[in-house]
Amino acid sequence: MAARPAAPLAWALLLLSWTLLRGGCRGRFAAEADSEDDEEEAVVFPESPLQRPTVLVVVLARNAAHTLPHFLGCLERLDYPKSRMAIWAATDHNVDNTTEILREWLKNVQKAYHYVEWRPMDEPESYPDEIGPKHWPASRFAHVMKLRQAALRTAREKWSDYILGFYKRTPDYLQIREWKRLGCFPVPMVHSTFLIDLRKEASDKLVFYPPHQDYTWTFDDIIVFAFSSRQAGIQMYLCNREHYGYLPIPLKPHQTLEEDIENLIHVQIEAMIDGPPMEPSQFVSVVPKYPDKMGFDEIFMINLKRRKDRRDRMLRTLYEQEIEVKIVEAVDGKALNTSQLKALNIEMLPGYRDPYSSRPLTRGEIGCFLSHYSVWKEVIDRELEKTLVIEDDVRFEHQFKKKLMKLMDDIDRVQLDWELIYIGRKRMQVKEPEKAVPNVVNLVEADYSYWTLGYVISLEGAQKLVGANPFGKMLPVDEFLPIMYNKHPVAEYMEHYESRDLKAFSAEPLLIYPTHYTGQPGYLSDTETSTIWDNETVATDWDRTHAWKSRKQSRIHRNAKNTEALPPPASLDTAPSRDEL
Repeated sequence: MAARPAAPLAWALLLLSWTLLRGGCRGRFAAEADSEDDEEEAVVFPESPLQRPTVLVVVLARNAAHTLPHFLGCLERLDYPKSRMAIWAATDHNVDNTTEILREWLKNVQKAYHYVEWRPMDEPESYPDEIGPKHWPASRFAHVMKLRQAALRTAREKWSDYILGFYKRTPDYLQIREWKRLGCFPVPMVHSTFLIDLRKEASDKLVFYPPHQDYTWTFDDIIVFAFSSRQAGIQMYLCNREHYGYLPIPLKPHQTLEEDIENLIHVQIEAMIDGPPMEPSQFVSVVPKYPDKMGFDEIFMINLKRRKDRRDRMLRTLYEQEIEVKIVEAVDGKALNTSQLKALNIEMLPGYRDPYSSRPLTRGEIGCFLSHYSVWKEVIDRELEKTLVIEDDVRFEHQFKKKLMKLMDDIDRVQLDWELIYIGRKRMQVKEPEKAVPNVVNLVEADYSYWTLGYVISLEGAQKLVGANPFGKMLPVDEFLPIMYNKHPVAEYMEHYESRDLKAFSAEPLLIYPTHYTGQPGYLSDTETSTIWDNETVATDWDRTHAWKSRKQSRIHRNAKNTEALPPPASLDTAPSRDEL
């Protein structure tokens, strides 16, 4: 009886052989000659490649209306055949339109994927024991664990070779996270996203729910699954050879969906520094944004016309933050000639030398100065009382818009007499702390500083800068500003400017930083890479790894930190976060 199931196969093979022979199929062994076709070479067809493994992608979404369009867009753009992918999507306990977005997307893409399973739950909107939408009570853990288990069961039963559903800290955590060590590393726990090979026999022992009978630790789906993996003798690995995507930092239980949206925006704009934008799915409706000027009379963004890449990135970055700007076409120092400089009566400040290389002023630095000068002139011409100026190579701090608007509101509240406020700079005086401004948190009186990444300027401030008549005694604009507020360390430079009473302050901590520093991939300076101001045949494109001016902020001594300008530390949140980043 045991041999009976093999009989149909044997008959099938026999019938196939008989049919081929009757049809005149001619074959021979490799060493056998064929008298009729000695000169004909036998055609040997190679085996076709195997189809790609089948993968079940599990999407668990709650209160994710702001994230889903971008997540789904990334999913659509995966370089993997959709016919070999299945989608298992579940959503529940939402106070936003997560369900509608997922339903719209699945309806539009279901024919592209091999299989789609949809598990929505419209009611209730929250768990009875949660304090907010980012809180993880035991009931939420249990529900998510059951969903993960159901998805795992579906993957095993239906079709999939793999199921795609972070990383617990070990001594090598930072080395791996920062890509200082590349490879696939054994780790005790993986957070949030897994790729499970269901072809392995041991995978049958993996469970999310119920927890293993010997499990006695925190009721958490990630830890439960890690324990299950260990009990099954399965090693978890973290692979960082490729950049697979982004994980927003999970919030604390008391935080809000608004803060979650701000987290997503920060991830989006950080990703654009060295990569393309995270475009939303083409199959879902996206809520439009409404940029504004954050209470400023104008926001200027200085950009060289030939730097379209920077312009495009900045415009998209600002749009994502709902910030409206006016582009100022920068003066290209490389295009300046001697006759133009003479027509503007530009002369270098006598005795000026770059403090690091001892070179004189460059035409790139002249172009940068003229670009900012044109902004100050427009501020005066239009009588703009409060203006924000930013350059095109900056990265924004988390919650940039909210923090800057609050800082300006606090300044208005105390009626501070100000004329310039750095929001991005390189602090050069690092031995003594800067003076904190009374009754305004996160603001100090600015000491000697480099860079003009971003600053707020008043009408009075612009009038003082233009009124100093700097063209006939020019030096780099970030050396000029400290002279104007009487904080430059070289007294000989300051002697050329009689009036030095600009009221200058700085945000603390800063709100913007350079996208790249000296020596980093992607670093490029249009001011450093140029020619000498009065001799266009002398290039200044030396080894960029030694361009000290654009290096990262040097170490600030502990006793020199501006701690008095910072708010008191917030009380520690006793409820644990899901984050181990």
